[in-house]
Amino acid sequence: MPEIIPLGWFHTVMGVVALASGGYTLATFKEISLQTRSGQVYLATTLLTAGTALAIFQRGEFGPGHALAVLTLLALAVGTVAATMKPFGKWSRYVQAISYSATLLFHCIPAVTDGLLRLPVGDPVLTSIEDPVLKMLYLGLLIVFLIGVSLQLRW
Repeated sequence: MPEIIPLGWFHTVMGVVALASGGYTLATFKEISLQTRSGQVYLATTLLTAGTALAIFQRGEFGPGHALAVLTLLALAVGTVAATMKPFGKWSRYVQAISYSATLLFHCIPAVTDGLLRLPVGDPVLTSIEDPVLKMLYLGLLIVFLIGVSLQLRW
């Protein structure tokens, strides 16, 4: 893997803060919301993480990480519109929950991928993005997301 550039370090730090605050927010409040300080931290650092992802080109072209960043920005926009303008009526809170939770899923995919392909330094756990272990981890993340969203909608 290529070395991490300064923008990449900033992106990574913001992503870690986002994951930590998002996990804390869900565990504490059972939803990500603009109404809580930790929710605001999560949403702001998610915006920064997705925005900086669009400026990082390891392979010189638009890649899967960029697509996830665009999906994250779209989910942030939809969730924020649902939370503030309530265009979906009584369903707005559900749209907000699904959208904001999707951003957490979109964070986890590159976090798991880059983490396993880069760490430990010098002898990473995985050596290829094609490793079947990644596919199983992605499936696991999707299942956790679906269970989490189902619980949120029930609460």
